[in-house]
Amino acid sequence: MSAESMRVICAGHVNWDVTLRVDRLPDPDGEACIADQYQSGGGSASNVAVALAGLDASPLLLGSVGRDENGWLVRRELEDVGVETKLVETDGETAVKYLVVDDTGELLMFGNDGANEAYAADDLSERQLTTADHLHLTSQRPETAAELARAATREGLSVSFDPGRRLADRDYTETLRRTDLLFCNEREATVLREEGLADAVSTLVIKQGSGGATVFDGSREVYHPGFAVDPVDTTGAGDAFAAGFLVARDEGLERALAVGNACGALAARTPGARVQVGWRDVDALLDIGPSGG
Repeated sequence: MSAESMRVICAGHVNWDVTLRVDRLPDPDGEACIADQYQSGGGSASNVAVALAGLDASPLLLGSVGRDENGWLVRRELEDVGVETKLVETDGETAVKYLVVDDTGELLMFGNDGANEAYAADDLSERQLTTADHLHLTSQRPETAAELARAATREGLSVSFDPGRRLADRDYTETLRRTDLLFCNEREATVLREEGLADAVSTLVIKQGSGGATVFDGSREVYHPGFAVDPVDTTGAGDAFAAGFLVARDEGLERALAVGNACGALAARTPGARVQVGWRDVDALLDIGPSGG
């Protein structure tokens, strides 16, 4: 399946991000100097959808926002980059994340849930499911994730899942049982192993930041070292990685890892969580080769 023909439903959080760039992340009771500040859309599901659109796939974003200015800004930004949305509106406030990013691209994050989890599985119509090829789930209520995964499985869709930071605090067992492809970082992989859930999915991809990524597929282990870039803001880099991996997965695990790492590297050198990476930049980085070699 080519990227151009790939219809992906992305379900999960839709945020508005307020980012402060500082000279360093301060210690407790410390102080840092703000060098710059900017606002843009965020949220794992919407980040993946934007990256998929840039890679010529056809994403549909399921999430929820408030009937407020931030919700309007989110909608406009997504429409401008060609992402089709199914956003449930509520009387609550659109979720806002406050990010502090230092000169190395490392970050601290603060936020509120806002309207993020007001949508339900039945907000996605049967027609929208039957016309899709794949369902990508991100951090959300376990019940909603499990219902969406069950519905996708009934329709013959493949399912990927990136539970994020809340993996340790939420019971996603039912969702994992219906997940074909799981994305996580090394800390989250440790949680999975400690809880005996690492073998629940057929393919596990561990994102290792600047160290690349490793995929475990049955008895097979494949590693890609990533690409050397000067990081500006690592927010959303893992989401860009997931989008690249998904569009290239049918071309083999090696290719999927390379494209995913290229997308993540491009996101890390760009301010903001949402990056509409394109094939021209991805191919240029692939031509340079892993870690600049």
